[in-house]
Amino acid sequence: MLRAGIVGLPNVGKSTLFNALTRSRKAEAANYPFCTIDPNVGVVNVPDARLDALAALSKSARVIPATIEFCDIAGLVKGASQGEGLGNKFLSHIREADAIVHVVRCFESTDIHHVCGTVDPVRDIDVISTELILADISSLEKQQIRIEKTARSGDKDARMELSLIDLLHPHLNSGKPASTLEIPDELRQFLKRFHLLSAKPTLFACNVSEDELVKANELPAVVAVKNHVANQHGSSVVVISAQIESDLNDLSSQEAAEYLSQLGVSESGVGTLIREAYALLGLQTFFTTGEKETRAWTVRIGATAAEAAGVIHSDFQRGFIAAETISSDILLSVGSKVKARDEGKMRLEGRDYIVKDGDVMEFRFNV
Repeated sequence: MLRAGIVGLPNVGKSTLFNALTRSRKAEAANYPFCTIDPNVGVVNVPDARLDALAALSKSARVIPATIEFCDIAGLVKGASQGEGLGNKFLSHIREADAIVHVVRCFESTDIHHVCGTVDPVRDIDVISTELILADISSLEKQQIRIEKTARSGDKDARMELSLIDLLHPHLNSGKPASTLEIPDELRQFLKRFHLLSAKPTLFACNVSEDELVKANELPAVVAVKNHVANQHGSSVVVISAQIESDLNDLSSQEAAEYLSQLGVSESGVGTLIREAYALLGLQTFFTTGEKETRAWTVRIGATAAEAAGVIHSDFQRGFIAAETISSDILLSVGSKVKARDEGKMRLEGRDYIVKDGDVMEFRFNV
């Protein structure tokens, strides 16, 4: 299962957000740096209104959502790349993640200490980004020595890796993350071999106070983060109130909806964050539905029908014949699979069909 690591400075709300995501109290949330040492890991359901609608249509006995994994990583500080604040250990935890959710504090509070003394979200982003870039520069220099030896023996891949390093070094040294480097197509496949922290896809989460959530997009701090991230990182930004989300853990679904309505908010920010992180990991959903079960299955974007079948069972992929397919939106508008077949809206797709997000699929196979 792919993992999104939650990072940021100490006391920005990472552990509170993790508890909200996982609907648990697994992570300690305290008003001092490094209250999290070992990373907390939790599996999170991906909210999807299509799943419940399909289950209602099929009168399913069981409903199984898609899931992703989140990891709460301890707060980084300036100098982490040099070992400050147990930085080397925490950076290794980030290296194990497939994507990053960078939590940024956008609220003032005299009760919660800020490690830098003042709240400045753009500065905070740059502190973390700089530490990741410095760690990458150090790692790349060490890898280059090994790769140069291999290249001297005539290894073509090693020579391609050196060409990529020649592009990466000046880019990183200028303070830009590896994720923003324009890489020629012939070299792109080699980037993953370097395991660079700043190359990981990143989503930024602006953590605002409870009373500012409804007007969060107008807050100067949030506007500054969105502009900075767009210009320097080319990433997406979501707005959450980690404290509100944590409070929702103690409420039923109906009570939570009523509470959000009173705040003037239509949906939990955590739901948006989970879906954004899911997409950030390069994932999409297809469905199977029937009386026994409606289930959301996870495949990478660009997966074929045969690969989707393999997610369910290797025999489905090995003996793949065809996939009866329809968009969930079309199926829900028609009202039933039987009617969809009668109207010619169900399609038979071959093994090389590229699965689309929201496809409802039924596989034919012979083993």
